[in-house]
Amino acid sequence: MKLLMTTDTLGGVWHYATTLCRALRWRGFEVVLATMGADLTPTQQGTLAKIEGLIVEQSAYRLEWMQDAQADVVASGDWLLSLATRHDVDLVHLNGYVHAALPFNKPALVVAHSDVVSWFHWVRRRPVPAEWNDYRFGVEQGLEGASAIVTPTKAVRDDLARSFGVQAEHCRVIENGIDLADYGAGDKEPVVLFAGRLWDEAKNVAQMARIADSVMWPIEVVGDCRHPDGGTYSARGLRFLGFLDPAAMAARFASAAIFAAPARYEPFGLAIAEAAASGCVLVLSDIPSLREVWGDTALYVTVDDDAAWIAVLNRLIASYATRMRLGAAARDRARRYSATRMVDQYAALYSELCRQPGYADA
Repeated sequence: MKLLMTTDTLGGVWHYATTLCRALRWRGFEVVLATMGADLTPTQQGTLAKIEGLIVEQSAYRLEWMQDAQADVVASGDWLLSLATRHDVDLVHLNGYVHAALPFNKPALVVAHSDVVSWFHWVRRRPVPAEWNDYRFGVEQGLEGASAIVTPTKAVRDDLARSFGVQAEHCRVIENGIDLADYGAGDKEPVVLFAGRLWDEAKNVAQMARIADSVMWPIEVVGDCRHPDGGTYSARGLRFLGFLDPAAMAARFASAAIFAAPARYEPFGLAIAEAAASGCVLVLSDIPSLREVWGDTALYVTVDDDAAWIAVLNRLIASYATRMRLGAAARDRARRYSATRMVDQYAALYSELCRQPGYADA
C-alpha cells in the first residue's frame, strides 16, 4: 500500500507524523510525506534522512489555522492533488481538515489533532470570533468529506461533537504513540521540566513563570519561543534551554525529576508521554484529555490556580518516596502509548478504507 501523508513542521504533529512514518516503513508501507508550514530545519532534515525509503515532498505553504492563510490553503490543496496523482497513492492521510474536501478519488483519512474552535473554547473561554468563519467552514467541509475521522482521545472526539456537530460513531480513537526505546530514566536531578510551544497560550508557560520564584526547585523550559505569525515569548524566573534536538531532549527527560504541563488545552500531549517513559513524575492540569490519558498515574492541578500548583510541586519536591512511586507509575502507563500499538491500528484502518466500495478496485 502506498499513502500520501501531510504534516506541518511546527509542533507535535511533526513528531507524531515522523514516528508513524518510521513505523509504517518498517511494516513495508510506501509513504510520501508532504511537509507544510515552514521550511524544514537541518534537524528535521536529519530526522527524515533516517527513515529509509521515505519519499519527502517539501513546501512552506501556510497552514489552515494561520492568519491570512486562505490563498496558501488553496494552493497547497492543488499541490496535494498533484502529488496524489503523480505518486499514484492508494490512500491520503491528512493531519489537517480542509483538504479532505478535495476530489482525491482515494480514501481520505482526517486525523484531528486540534482545532481553532476548540482552542478558543478551552484557552480563551469564549466562542471563536467571526474572523475565523472561513476556517470553520473549511473544517466542516473537510470533516464532511473525510472517509474516516481519527482522534487521539475521546476528549478530542467530544470537542469535534461540540464544535462541529460530528457524531461520535463517525470517529475512531487511535491513541498517539512514541518509540519507547528512545526514552529511559537516568539519574534524576532536582528540576521541574516544561516542554512545548512557548508562544502557544494553550501550553500556558506563563503560569510556570508566575510560580517559579515560589517553587523550591528551578523550572527549566524547552521549546520554540518564536510564533509562526511573528513575535516571541520571554519571561523571567525560568531557565530557558531553547530548542533541543531529539537526542538532547531525550537526555533532558531522562535527568528531570518532575515534568509539569499546566496546559489549558492539550488534545494528547506527546511530550508528556516522552517524559513519562523517562520516569518523570507528571504534574498536569486537570482537564479531560489528560485525565483520560494518564488516569491515576499523575497529579492533577486546577488550571491557573497558582497557589495550588506551588503547593503540589513543593509537596512533591519534599517527598522522595512519592516521586519514586509516581515516576514508576507514569513509566508503566507510558508503555501503553507505543508506536507499535499505534501503527497496528492505523494499518488496520488503512486496509479497511481501501476495501470500501468504490475504492477496492481503483
